[in-house]
Amino acid sequence: MSLTLLAPLYIPSPTVSGFPIGPLTIRFYALCILAGIAVALWIAARRWTDRGGLPGQATDISLWAIPFGIIGGRIYHVITDPELYFLPGRNPWNAFAIWDGGLGIWGAVALGALGAWIGCRRAGVSFIAFADAISPAVLAAQGIGRWGNWFNNELYGDPTDLPWGLEIHQMDPAAARAVTDASGNPAVLGYFQPTFLYESVWCLVTAGVIIWLDRRFKLGAGSVLALYVAVYTAGRFAFELMRSDYANLILGLRVNTWVSGLLFVAGLVAFLLTFRRPRSTARPASAEVPAEG
Repeated sequence: MSLTLLAPLYIPSPTVSGFPIGPLTIRFYALCILAGIAVALWIAARRWTDRGGLPGQATDISLWAIPFGIIGGRIYHVITDPELYFLPGRNPWNAFAIWDGGLGIWGAVALGALGAWIGCRRAGVSFIAFADAISPAVLAAQGIGRWGNWFNNELYGDPTDLPWGLEIHQMDPAAARAVTDASGNPAVLGYFQPTFLYESVWCLVTAGVIIWLDRRFKLGAGSVLALYVAVYTAGRFAFELMRSDYANLILGLRVNTWVSGLLFVAGLVAFLLTFRRPRSTARPASAEVPAEG
């Protein structure tokens, strides 16, 4: 009686990262980002009206925040990994190829916050209230957007033989598909820790926890934003330590590891200073009509 060996278990990765429509190539990375934005807008709209905002107002403000955030995320990525675009043999125009991947979350948060501030000023509402409303929505968007890295076969950790190891193909970004070997089979680079999946799950779970905490305890003005920064960076710090893809280092640690550690401390301190404040509301206190007396 012969024994049948079980095939090794692993998480498969797509062999295509996009599909053509006429002269255009639609990238799954971009579709994942758009799906995350759509979910974030839905969550933010519900949380904004709960803070006294008008229906549709969150979307109007987000129309300022989203393009600012995308531009900021790309600028952060290019600044922290300039050798990908500006060394000899590289195409500097690829710095604009956002569909191939490469958005730095802290650049997105920084410029996205500027766009949101502009939108809040134009609407005459509280920026802090909007930031508290949208923070867990941004976490959910990050969790969904991370699946774009799965389509691109990127954002992975060390090699592993765990059953949830991630199969990684050698991809041709220009062709939006995996490179094939002499037999026509997709070239497999190996099996790695699925850090994209760890981060996606972390973002989605912590988004739900923050929403529950805010409903249960009515967290103080600015504390939801601070909690978002603290919990996200706690996870991101761990995931950065696990990653094995190329990154610039400072004193032996990845740049984003340092950024995550510093922002975790800042977010934790800010949360401890703000969580007992009165809850943020859409209408700034300065805009309220004084009672007649």
